[in-house]
Amino acid sequence: MRIFHIVAPSEWAAAGQRGSYSPAAYAADGFVHFSFADQVARVANARYRDAPELVVVEVDSDEVPAPLRIEDTYGAGERFPHVYGAVPTSAAVAVHPLERDAFGEWAFSGDAGAPARPGR
Repeated sequence: MRIFHIVAPSEWAAAGQRGSYSPAAYAADGFVHFSFADQVARVANARYRDAPELVVVEVDSDEVPAPLRIEDTYGAGERFPHVYGAVPTSAAVAVHPLERDAFGEWAFSGDAGAPARPGR
């Protein structure tokens, strides 16, 4: 299954040098937040409205050894994928630029992603 994580480009680049990704929020939440493709833009606009630049990392969940749970952790009536452990950067299949539309809202189509690493 493909799952998507919103992150600053510099954070993802740093993770690439380490070989694994675990955001600062992991310490408090105990998991890495992911979205399904149709949830990305809404999450970006709700959580990262003022961010100057974002990318969306597309991950093949079959390549992540940590447990994956699809759950509604906040009781909001919507389920999201969560990974309970660090995410190996090798599990990324593409990195998508997140761009703003004509109204200044983050927009995501899932297209035009660059390969996460050569040959993949």
